[in-house]
Amino acid sequence: MTDHTDHGRTHVDPRFQGAVITAPEVDAWFEREILPLEAALMQFLQHNWRNKSDIADLRQDIYVQVYEAALKGLPDSPKAFLFTTARHLLSRRLRREQIIPFEAVSDFDALGAAIEEPALDRTVIARDELRRLQAAVDKLPPRCREAFLMQKVDGLSRSEIAARMGVAEITVRYHLKEAARLLANSLYGEQPDVRRPS
Repeated sequence: MTDHTDHGRTHVDPRFQGAVITAPEVDAWFEREILPLEAALMQFLQHNWRNKSDIADLRQDIYVQVYEAALKGLPDSPKAFLFTTARHLLSRRLRREQIIPFEAVSDFDALGAAIEEPALDRTVIARDELRRLQAAVDKLPPRCREAFLMQKVDGLSRSEIAARMGVAEITVRYHLKEAARLLANSLYGEQPDVRRPS
């Protein structure tokens, strides 16, 4: 098999060749390999994305993409794969919004010259994004919305949300992942590759 370690691409881990990777195995891998990188990921996002209010949502979108990819095959280098996923997500967002922050140019040379939007345009775009986000949150299933708002607005941990909702922490994790997936689909039209049972 070609070695993709340098690029952080996914291949099937030899331990899982010929076997289906289960969600509990991916959960354990994610907590062991990805979550410890959160501080570095947040620093990367804060350095490369101007709108600081987007950072938590960007992190969640990256986590969802990494998790869903891991269900198909664990990457050679989790750290490289995480940051490759982050760079690609930011690139797509920058192209979509046609706003290229100067801080991002060093990391995204392929995107071309930076374009400084007038302050009024940025304000209008931010308000439009906020309206779109509110509409997307309103469409979430009630339990997903409840867990999402407790985490994002109230700043509660998964265990605190579980206690308030009267459910297991793994259920809260499911609701948060599902909320992130649905919001990404609603806001960015990105359909997940993973087939979900009906």
